[in-house]
Amino acid sequence: MPTYHEIMTTDLSTLTTAAERWDGMAEKFHKQETAYQRDVHGISMGQTWTGLSADAANRRFDTTLKEFQNAQVEAKSIASLLRDAHTQFVDLHKKLETARDEAVAKDMKVSDQGVVTYDYGKLTQGEHQALAHDPDYQESVRKAVNSWQQRIDQCVQNVDDADKGVEIAFTAVVIDSDTSDGTLNGFNGKAQGDVEKYEADEAKDIATRVDAGKASARDYQELQRLFRDNAHDKAFSQTLLDDLGARGTLKLSNDLESLGHFDDKKNAGRYKDLENGLATTLATATRDPNSDFYKHFRADMQKAGVEEFKVDGLSPIPDEKVRGYQSLVTLMQQGHGYSGQFLEDTADDVRKAEESHFAKGNMESVWALRDDFSGKDRGWFANDPLDGVLGIMSEDPKTSTEYLDPAHNDNLKYLLHGRDWATVVDHYATPPGGTTTGLPVMAEDGDVRKGFGAALEAATTGEAPGAYHAVGQHSEPQARILQDTINTLYSDKAADHLPKNLSTPLAHVLTSYTPDTHEIYAASDSKYDIDWDSTGEVWSDKDGAHVAVGHQRLAAVMRGIADDGGAFGHLYGAEQQYSHHVLADIPQDAGDKTIQNRVVESSRAMGAYDGIRSDVIFDERFNKTQWAADFNHGIGTGFSTALMFNPVADIAPVGDLTSKAIDVWAYESNKEHTAEANVEATEKNAKTYDAGLHDVDHMVRAWADSRGHGIDSDWTKSFVHAGQDQYDLGRNRTLDTLRADR
Repeated sequence: MPTYHEIMTTDLSTLTTAAERWDGMAEKFHKQETAYQRDVHGISMGQTWTGLSADAANRRFDTTLKEFQNAQVEAKSIASLLRDAHTQFVDLHKKLETARDEAVAKDMKVSDQGVVTYDYGKLTQGEHQALAHDPDYQESVRKAVNSWQQRIDQCVQNVDDADKGVEIAFTAVVIDSDTSDGTLNGFNGKAQGDVEKYEADEAKDIATRVDAGKASARDYQELQRLFRDNAHDKAFSQTLLDDLGARGTLKLSNDLESLGHFDDKKNAGRYKDLENGLATTLATATRDPNSDFYKHFRADMQKAGVEEFKVDGLSPIPDEKVRGYQSLVTLMQQGHGYSGQFLEDTADDVRKAEESHFAKGNMESVWALRDDFSGKDRGWFANDPLDGVLGIMSEDPKTSTEYLDPAHNDNLKYLLHGRDWATVVDHYATPPGGTTTGLPVMAEDGDVRKGFGAALEAATTGEAPGAYHAVGQHSEPQARILQDTINTLYSDKAADHLPKNLSTPLAHVLTSYTPDTHEIYAASDSKYDIDWDSTGEVWSDKDGAHVAVGHQRLAAVMRGIADDGGAFGHLYGAEQQYSHHVLADIPQDAGDKTIQNRVVESSRAMGAYDGIRSDVIFDERFNKTQWAADFNHGIGTGFSTALMFNPVADIAPVGDLTSKAIDVWAYESNKEHTAEANVEATEKNAKTYDAGLHDVDHMVRAWADSRGHGIDSDWTKSFVHAGQDQYDLGRNRTLDTLRADR
């Protein structure tokens, strides 16, 4: 392994000098070829010499001529390899120099041997004393030194990886691989000038041994190095996958999964690292959708994707086999950085495979397996490859939006309405009076729609999924996806009892659209004051795109979310915060009419949310105590995080009062709702809705107090009364939608 000192002091220009000489050698071989062809080969091929001896000689002369040609190929390839090595080493040398220079700039010293220490000489006497007596200071110095040492060491390791790759290339380039050229150890007429292509050949050989169960520990170490050294190299990645083919790629992935999860668990980390390397290779190779490689590999995968493979240890069911696309997406989950086109194409191809399967009259999913593949121990396997690739796609919000935009395709409709999500064979039905196995009875897996939910969240918010989103500007495609989602769920009568695992991502989404949901329930602005059953519209203004749908459609989806008390509690808290900021945004010199309109709108919106909450409480299938506790926690979590809405900048000098007001209001609100966390109080609230009504009271009084009015003044009371009336209206409108029988 080259040392830090060797790397920093080696004259790399000798590589290009050597390359020039090898080019010169190729030119000399070309001159010899010309002379041989003219003076020997050409004469021997004339008409004056015939017979067996002539035939034998001509074959020898042909071989010799071919050797002159092969010698040129080999010499030029060696020259190219030398230049490739020079390019790599110069780049890696520069990165090592940069790391050293940046370390020095951060008060480190780097010795000639690459050892990092802290440069105490830069400290003042006072700083020396502070360091000597401050353990935290000492620990921060130690961590900084270790961090820089790791970076330096990694740079050295990268050079060593590249050096081994160059060694592989120079060993292979001189091997005569053509057994039919008339020589045993002649010049290599198939020599190549790319180090990475030789490394890919080496990786393919190791993959063959892995599949045969004959790979050694050294093989696995070398494969790790090959992936590490060529993580983002297009030539290596495309050459390796082209050599393996789609089927060979899947087999290698399956072999590594079997070893890591079942056959050799003690070395699970090694196999996970190899899976990550193979996934990175896949991402790098498929980055250009217009390349010949991409088109060929995709076509190859379309065939292998529906083939059956045995993954040792995966299923306790004898002879259970998985499909290629399940293995592909399992592999893809180990990496990142896939091109948007590759993700969309893979999703399209998986969908086509399942639609084709059902079109043939099959009753079970093409991905059907007789086991559950969710949870900590089994969830790693992508038994539903479409859901799996959507989960990967969610890391790329732009691609998620493109894939789900109903203006350009029917993917969203298929996922919400047309797709059969049952991928687990629950059992087989036995015909009456018979003993033969009947039709499969299918069920949904435990993690069903997890990927779709994540992609839906990314597509509608433009942000990574998994958390509640602050209010932000949306694009029309993002808003259009949300509009279509609400309408499809409502039309399918799936809104108030949402499909499994969609409640949380939809709750995350709707926090980002709180200004729109607020206006829909307020029913004041003409763009939002639409028919209860309207499919609505999407439009844009200076604040981005907005979505409006009928009141009852939105309420139904929120009712579905409310099956999860915590998720709905956070939505409720988001509306509380937004209503507060609507009031805080009222100009200081606003007239009573403007103030009353804002109070009315906020009260209606909060009443609508409380109508949903009350419908949950009315529903006997809930454990009211637990739901109320989860709801309260959801509100508390919302207020404990950073405000989702930007404080109004033009309300000074009373801005501090406004900030204080929301703290007081949050305290009062949580106190009221905490009182519900028992069955009696919850049932009572279903009838009297005290806590929700008091939310409006607290909101108006807190706002009035921030504007310098007493909380019991006539001026304040007039708006409190208006808020109470409109809260009641908003609550009853929503309950009428959800509970026609009440």
